[in-house]
Amino acid sequence: AGAVGASCAEYIAIKNFASEVVLVDIKEGFAEGKAMDLMQTASLNGFDTKITGSTSDYTKTAGSDICVITSGIPRKPGMTREELIGINAGIVKSVSASLIENSPNTIIIVVSNPMDTMTYLVHKTTGLPKNRIIGMGGALDSARFKYRLAEALEAPISDVDGMVIGGHSDKGMVPLTAHATRNSVKVSEFLSEERLTQVKEDTKVGGATLTKLLGTSAWYAPGAAVSGLVQAIACDQKKMFPCSVLLDG
Repeated sequence: AGAVGASCAEYIAIKNFASEVVLVDIKEGFAEGKAMDLMQTASLNGFDTKITGSTSDYTKTAGSDICVITSGIPRKPGMTREELIGINAGIVKSVSASLIENSPNTIIIVVSNPMDTMTYLVHKTTGLPKNRIIGMGGALDSARFKYRLAEALEAPISDVDGMVIGGHSDKGMVPLTAHATRNSVKVSEFLSEERLTQVKEDTKVGGATLTKLLGTSAWYAPGAAVSGLVQAIACDQKKMFPCSVLLDG
């Protein structure tokens, strides 16, 4: 029920495709308060999704089709995502075990940083099939890439298409500038190589830039990215997202 989790719950509710969303937090009454606050927006935002909160009681999540793990400490200015591994690994391991105990058939989406490492940790500790463990980073990175492209092009974001693959880290991220387009025209037709390089570098440090400005990790765009992935799975939309998944062969 932290900033990203609550933001995700809000976007899911507003899209009105889920019957129920459950927020869980270790802080007494925090998830319940967030849930109540969000439910009081239902008549204003026109949704019927039921949002409930729970303090560390995972039985409230029983039978969930999709579980999103955002648990752990956020980044502070100057920190890399990788620096969070020592603390967040234990949290993610405990949370994933509790979720699976109550929802053995669930699909798990991992958001906690360092996301790629935490996703692999869930694979190693839960034994779930690989198609039921997904790391959410690429959808967010791609959204940030499109924001930077639209900014450089001085174009509406709805005109822009682009994708980021690779790891969810400043060094592992690969914005596909050669395949980015504005209404099917390659962006290289509009932008210089120097400007495209700047877009790529700004995309790679998108999270760090926000952490420096906010003093903590961002939450609106991450929450929106998770909600898009959840909706695509829940509604079987056949959409394509870059994700962190276990590959073999």
